[in-house]
Amino acid sequence: MSLFSRKIHRQIASYQKELLETHFREVENMYQKMRGWRHDYRNHIQAMKAHAACGDLSAVISYLDALDADLSTVDTVVKTGNPMTDAILNSKISLARSRDIPVLAEAQIPFTLEIPELDLCAIIGNLFDNAIEASLELPPDKRLIRVYMDMKNTQLYLSFTNFTAGNKLKKQGGRFCSTKGEGRGLGLVRIDSIVKRLDGYLSRNSEDGAFTTELLLPQACSSSPKSTHSSPE
Repeated sequence: MSLFSRKIHRQIASYQKELLETHFREVENMYQKMRGWRHDYRNHIQAMKAHAACGDLSAVISYLDALDADLSTVDTVVKTGNPMTDAILNSKISLARSRDIPVLAEAQIPFTLEIPELDLCAIIGNLFDNAIEASLELPPDKRLIRVYMDMKNTQLYLSFTNFTAGNKLKKQGGRFCSTKGEGRGLGLVRIDSIVKRLDGYLSRNSEDGAFTTELLLPQACSSSPKSTHSSPE
């Protein structure tokens, strides 16, 4: 391996380590919010009982409305049946929505995947980060990310689509050029290397106003999938 190749591999490894740490922090923050809300659950029940005992129905309704709004900020959006997929998808959807980027997601995933969790986390995390970064270049009313995941026989299919600013992206050396920052370019290289190692298939397509990445990852399916849908807020 050449000195240049070793340097690139070190850069990718360093970037990926930082990226995974960021993903796990996002997941941990999400579940800390959920645990905090559950901790307060009993207090909320007591408060509503007090309003009910006084016959103050309007106060009970107002309290329930406030709780409903609060719960929507911590409730999981996607429930695929696969814990790691749920964790990374929901953390990234929460991050996107916090930046005024609507997400449409549909996922059907078996509980057990043969794909290593770190590889799946890296792929989904990089795809989402790139889509979020591209979306932030657009005005809020033009932003949208679409995510679709499903089993096709014994292969896991993933599709990520986001709207982009400007015209069709250019290719250089057979690959789409990264438009912003070294990290994004390394993220694309990381996805390519994982898909190649897993003997999968990857396709990127840039049409005017949209960029789509599609992947097929071979693996053995051991249980029936569950499905879920989410809508933009």
